[in-house]
Amino acid sequence: MRLEQIDLTNPDNFLEGTPHHWFRELRAKAPVYWHPEERGSGFWCVTKHADLRQVSRNPEVFSSERGGTQMRDPEPEERAAFEQQRSFPIMLMMDPPRHVKFRRIVQRGFTPRMVQELEPHIRDLAREIVDRVAGRGECDFVEEVAAELPLQVICEMMGVPEESRKEIFEITNRMIGFDDPELGPRDREAGQQAMIQMFGHAMAVANLYRENPTDNLSSVLLHAEVEGEKLDETEYSAFFLLLCVAGNETTRTVTTNGMKLLIDHPDQLQMLVDDPAKIPSAVEEILRYDPAVHHFRRTATRETEIRGQKISEGDKVLIWYPSANRDEEIFDDPDRFDILRHPNEHLSFGIGEHFCLGANLARLELNVIFEEVVARLRNPELVAPPRRLRSNFINGVKEMRIRFTPEA
Repeated sequence: MRLEQIDLTNPDNFLEGTPHHWFRELRAKAPVYWHPEERGSGFWCVTKHADLRQVSRNPEVFSSERGGTQMRDPEPEERAAFEQQRSFPIMLMMDPPRHVKFRRIVQRGFTPRMVQELEPHIRDLAREIVDRVAGRGECDFVEEVAAELPLQVICEMMGVPEESRKEIFEITNRMIGFDDPELGPRDREAGQQAMIQMFGHAMAVANLYRENPTDNLSSVLLHAEVEGEKLDETEYSAFFLLLCVAGNETTRTVTTNGMKLLIDHPDQLQMLVDDPAKIPSAVEEILRYDPAVHHFRRTATRETEIRGQKISEGDKVLIWYPSANRDEEIFDDPDRFDILRHPNEHLSFGIGEHFCLGANLARLELNVIFEEVVARLRNPELVAPPRRLRSNFINGVKEMRIRFTPEA
């Protein structure tokens, strides 16, 4: 295969799943590879575990703020909107020291102790979710199981009223599925409208807790201070948007991908049926094997190098998580799905400044939902091939109908 045949810019090339054959070629032949773009300046592909760690741990050299975190550069007519968005306190698009100040506002809501206190309630929610489908023998696993738990948990943590949650679910779908013709906005105005709708929900929630603070993340945001000043409406709303999207979409994606992997590997599923204590190890392997996010972008702030390859100031650098998670130098037989894999040093939650704030919560949700699913949705199989999200950013599935033995 010639490297020029690789095209990671076209979301159609991800419709059948992550193109791991391309990433194997890049790791072997050009682990730091200059990828041209038809509409854009081109970018460096970083595909090895050690190099992804290097980029992630050096935000002063590889900036999230300077060019944002998405592959595509804004068109000239989008530049003003991009610059405005870049001024929002969306932590994914911040560098230190600004990132550190804003992260401190909400990180205490995601400590291991705080998350562990949620476990009994999360377990009750998971049981209720599986209750609703277990007797039927068939369901759309994405919408009826995988999406429900993270949506309910993050909305409860944010203090979102129950009647607003379905619409927030639909808005986050549109925002994440921007390259999917079924879900994404048809034009720039529609995309802006989705953000306006989410900000509207944020302000409605703010009105509930501004004068009557309670023990939820929205109250924390409304009454927090950064350098002696409270967040303004735009800053608060941007925080609300990020937490709702990140706390919902990624865990849903990993839950769905994990169920598909267990259906495809019935021997591994049977191991969990026989010994549910192996579920935490299985969750880590699911995270490694089929992570929620394909890539994030960084922008070089000065001339530097990775693996001897010279990187110029202003160059785009894309770090590819599915590739790093199958690096042959780190993982034995990396293309094998092995729920007993140890050690398992995957990078699906990132590393460094932008290590996932909700990693503890995501792990808890994944462990709890798979405990319920493995125990109760027996003999699962696909009714039809899953309908995947058209995206080279999110490794998602829109619909996955499964059948199983109905619970008596």
